[in-house]
Amino acid sequence: MIGSHFKYSANYKSVNLSASTYFVPEFTSMQYLNYGAAVSEVEVNLLTGETRILRADIIYDCGQSMNPAVDLGQIEGAFVQGLGFFMLEEYLTNSDGLVTGNGTWTYKIPTLDTIPKEFNVEVLNSGHHQKRILSSKASGEPPLLLAVSVYCATRAAIEEARKQLFCWNGLDGSYSRFQLEVPAIMPTVKEQCGLNNVERYLQSLLSR
Repeated sequence: MIGSHFKYSANYKSVNLSASTYFVPEFTSMQYLNYGAAVSEVEVNLLTGETRILRADIIYDCGQSMNPAVDLGQIEGAFVQGLGFFMLEEYLTNSDGLVTGNGTWTYKIPTLDTIPKEFNVEVLNSGHHQKRILSSKASGEPPLLLAVSVYCATRAAIEEARKQLFCWNGLDGSYSRFQLEVPAIMPTVKEQCGLNNVERYLQSLLSR
């Protein structure tokens, strides 16, 4: 009753019962490097261009993590967002500069099927640092770049497919150069693999 009466009296007299402050961190607290590494394993369908991510292993430096569960979620989320950037989200415009890929039929974002079948993430604590805020490091945005491992794995798979196709046709596949655009969407991957249709694939098998 005493507490309720006290709060009522403070509210009646417009007395602020909370405390607030404003803190501006030193610029040096934001001067640090983020370190991380990722290895991904993919499976590419040469006839359709579909890329399935079989496995991804990530290790990321969070400094001294204040909440490992939150940092883990941030790392995983940023990686999946990076998958959208490198593999799915094609930015389409018309001749007038208007965005035409403005729906799920034309603008593909990561879904449940995009997430690696096996997804391993390790948070690396790099120890105390007096100039960082509580010795922590950002974990929300930098891990996005680690998704390039999926793009590189896809490119390596395409390269091997092209070498094999060149060999089937009696050509030297070691000099098969190509440019894989970002995002590496299904039609692009299919085109770079060189097997444009099933008939050509079967002909290649018969000519071996």
